[in-house]
Amino acid sequence: MASPATVPAWLPRAAGAFPERPAVVTPAETLTYRDLLARADLGARRLAALGAGPGDRVALVLPPGIAFVEALHACWRLGAVVVPVDVRLGESEQAAQTGGALVLSSALTGPGRTVALRDEHDLTAVAAVIHTSGSSGAPRPVELTFGNWLWSTLGSSVALGLDPAERWLSALPLSHVGGLSILVRSAIYGTTAIVHERFEADRVAAALRDATLVSLVPTMLGRVLEALPRQAVAVNPDIGGQVQPLALRCALIGGGPVPPALLERARAAGLPLAQTYGLTEACSQVTTSEIGAPQTAGPPLFCTRVEIAPGGEILVRGPTVAPGAGDPLRTGDLGELDDVGNLVVTGRSADTIVTGGENVAPAEVEAVLEAHPAIAEAAVLGRPDPEWGEALAALVVMHEGMRADTRDLRAHCRARLAGYKVPKTFEPVPNLPRTPSGKLRRKALR
Repeated sequence: MASPATVPAWLPRAAGAFPERPAVVTPAETLTYRDLLARADLGARRLAALGAGPGDRVALVLPPGIAFVEALHACWRLGAVVVPVDVRLGESEQAAQTGGALVLSSALTGPGRTVALRDEHDLTAVAAVIHTSGSSGAPRPVELTFGNWLWSTLGSSVALGLDPAERWLSALPLSHVGGLSILVRSAIYGTTAIVHERFEADRVAAALRDATLVSLVPTMLGRVLEALPRQAVAVNPDIGGQVQPLALRCALIGGGPVPPALLERARAAGLPLAQTYGLTEACSQVTTSEIGAPQTAGPPLFCTRVEIAPGGEILVRGPTVAPGAGDPLRTGDLGELDDVGNLVVTGRSADTIVTGGENVAPAEVEAVLEAHPAIAEAAVLGRPDPEWGEALAALVVMHEGMRADTRDLRAHCRARLAGYKVPKTFEPVPNLPRTPSGKLRRKALR
């Protein structure tokens, strides 16, 4: 019998309860829970033959797909710690994340060795080491326990509801917490994870015909909205001529501020959105809005507490926070709680631009710019200026075939912002630097 600090292992439990239910679906292959458990057990024996054992770290340098999922669960059946690594990183970047670990860069094959398999998860043990996205500096390793993952999963299900026939689509990197959490939650729920190797807007739009949940960052959402008509998928049932309705009950949007104009496009299309705020150190979701009410990042998960420090920094407490992340977890993000306890994220403290003695949050100015009909994306940075200390500069990516001149953009901003928040310059660029998970890489802005 499991002790108070342990729970039955998630994959064997799901395979016992739902042996024929699809556990993971990819464009190439579908595995039931019975099949996935058999492959994970064989993979655990193969890992043992390679020299891995309980508590050892195993780096998964594998693209999202069946081989990754098998290796993930093989590690946990063996008692090893998973270290997912993005295959798109350069050799030196990968080396910085894989030091001291057994590295898997291909599917587990070869002979196995007899080994005791884990039928329980110790909630205090480290399950995975996830590296932060690197949007504000070098990626940092975060040790997340089985308890962190379990509480995050329970909190997410209370916020979003749980359909026993859930089919959660991930087109996010599995090396980041937002993508990996879909695999973990699906195993805990005993539901289905749909895994795409990479984000392709048309493929995601087509998959929404039978996915019930999808996780996206704002840039992905915009591209999916553009792709839906090409896939002849009915979003809004009042739009004629589209005959294949969505199974989707929620698109979970996180990973950065969501421009109001993008929320309006999704609302007009009838896409059911929930906005979420989260971070690696809190095992993904911290707050989540009600489905269909994504104007804020929503209230904290039922197991999580959010406080606002005197300087406006968002603080997080609760069982989803990694043991080494601090109590409270100082997020470095700025925000406020509205009258009913919903979180409104206003930016990052490290990103604040001081111009003429006034503090400006770039995210606020970017949201205004992205509400302009010609602008697809915007980034605002401070550049040294002899008069202002820092002068605001806006880099803007235009929608295809559209243009806007400086006078128009300045007038648009002045109508909505205090004068000191209006950028001094507006520079069209073809694209903005982003991390693999879609976050803006501010340190790469020039």
